[in-house]
Amino acid sequence: MTATRARDLAGIGIVIAMLAWLLVRQYYGALPPLRWFIPLSLGVLGIAELMGARTLRSRIGGAAGLPPVNALMAARALVLAKASAVAGAGFAGLWLGLLAYTLPNLGFLAAAGDDTVTGIIGVLSSALLVAGALVLENACRTPPPPKDRNDRNARS
Repeated sequence: MTATRARDLAGIGIVIAMLAWLLVRQYYGALPPLRWFIPLSLGVLGIAELMGARTLRSRIGGAAGLPPVNALMAARALVLAKASAVAGAGFAGLWLGLLAYTLPNLGFLAAAGDDTVTGIIGVLSSALLVAGALVLENACRTPPPPKDRNDRNARS
């Protein structure tokens, strides 16, 4: 499995942002009020993934006192990280599409001010989710085997 590339995530975010902007432009009046706490769950998941990455990296590295990592657990963490990175990029695009509509209309639409705050919190929370996912994905890598000079000399 290859590492998640930033350009793939950026592409997902850009496509979703354009689609979201088109949909928000068409249906903004029919949207329910967007509360500021709606996107916070993305940030909470990102923080949880950052904390899990720290523990997983220590366990994979063989830190003293910690049990070794089950291979299935590491695989599940990797799948979670990849899925979270894609979802975070998509949600960042969604919130950016909303901001692309509300920022120019701050003086014209009464709800645009509150929705802009929600969009900014959404972009930051989505970025935190992507960062947590990429750190978790990196933590799932197996460290290279130690280079022992004695083994090299014994083989010569």
